[in-house]
Amino acid sequence: MEKMLLLYKSFMARVTKFDEVVAAGSRFLVSFQQGLEFVQQPALDGSSNLLKNIIKANETERLTSYFNAGCIHANDGSQNLAKLRTCVLGLQGLVNTAKTILTELEGLLEDVIKVLEAANEYLLPSQDEDIDDRLMGEANIADEEETASSDSGRPELTEYATMMGVTYSMIKQDFVMQEKIVSALNLKLSSGELETYCTMWSLRPFIDDEIMHQAWSFIP
Repeated sequence: MEKMLLLYKSFMARVTKFDEVVAAGSRFLVSFQQGLEFVQQPALDGSSNLLKNIIKANETERLTSYFNAGCIHANDGSQNLAKLRTCVLGLQGLVNTAKTILTELEGLLEDVIKVLEAANEYLLPSQDEDIDDRLMGEANIADEEETASSDSGRPELTEYATMMGVTYSMIKQDFVMQEKIVSALNLKLSSGELETYCTMWSLRPFIDDEIMHQAWSFIP
């Protein structure tokens, strides 16, 4: 049981790191949204009589150049393009970090399977199964052999293992969504599409908050 608890704590510590990556990614994505809105903002209507009168009354070479450029300083445009590139590179780096964390979570699940296997004295049926399927199979076998509750009041081996399997499944789906969002970013995205991406990233629809709260309650 102590080994399982140590594995569980390590697992949840990496879940925390994943959450931190998600939060950092959200900031990059919002910054990208702001930069893209600036780049895509429409030029002023040059046919407007009011605007023409304003330009004519205050005509200077600098004002005329500014107007012809769509009322955007050339330096502002280049700075925003650099900002967009920085955001994309930052998001790509975070996706790589998240992928590493996901691999670490998978490694911990493999260790949990070994703990259950030892407790069950059961040889895994197939190494080709998905890791969460293998984990659930071992947990079901162990569940048949465990008592309904332990004297210490702690969750049983199967409860730790099942919770880790469910949490991993949610994290993996969350990661896949984020990876797709980052790969879809470009200068031609509509404001509506980008707003949807930001909302999905922030809401994290594959993460069940109640289950996560329960997962943290397993740590004494």
